Amino acid sequence: MADRSGKKYQGGQRELTVRVKTARGRKLSSTNWLQRQLNDPYVIAARRMGYRSRAAFKLSEIDDKHRILKPGHVVIDLGAAPGGWTQVAVKRVRSQEKIGQVIALDISAMENVAGAQVLCLDFMDDRLFDLLKTHLKCGGAHTVLSDMAAPATGHSRTDHIRIMGLAEAAADLASKVLFKKGNFLCKVFQGGAEKDLLSMLKRDYVNVRHVKPPASRSDSSELYVLAQGFYGAKFKHM
Repeated sequence: MADRSGKKYQGGQRELTVRVKTARGRKLSSTNWLQRQLNDPYVIAARRMGYRSRAAFKLSEIDDKHRILKPGHVVIDLGAAPGGWTQVAVKRVRSQEKIGQVIALDISAMENVAGAQVLCLDFMDDRLFDLLKTHLKCGGAHTVLSDMAAPATGHSRTDHIRIMGLAEAAADLASKVLFKKGNFLCKVFQGGAEKDLLSMLKRDYVNVRHVKPPASRSDSSELYVLAQGFYGAKFKHM
């Protein structure tokens, strides 16, 4: 693992395996999850580099390859908590230096990230556009990010439909705020219900593709849809 500068995330050091004993009252599945977290090189690297989550490396790896975050860009980060993606966006658009701008939005309260404007609000709330009018300095955005996932119900089909509903709503928002040639990156999961979303994106963007960065666990059905080259807003920018 390396960032854009070539710096190794693990620092070239061999990590020791941490074994977790099954505690009284803790399920075996929980113990296995905890052990995986403690030994995950991305989790270890995130702690070392000050990122709030291992997900920061997913966005870093996608941007290293596809260059969707550039100095001076305006970025809207949907479902931003705990802030890993926001931290990456701030660094790459240089918003802490007042060169770019990052607006991070989440329905849950989130600690501030230096260089970002954090809004605690449901992105489907009717007040959202009024807030964006107040905060967007340039009247629109170059990139909309969404790493949102609906709370799991335990029923895989229901969970997938809910996640795709969020993805489609995020894509609709992007179509209203993006500048021409803008980018939209959104988390989805494999499950066969992506046709409507892909049709919408292929209509509105020059290039649409699935991406799965190395930091996304190989045994996970998680994918990202990356749409680049927005043809132009259906509505006037705010």
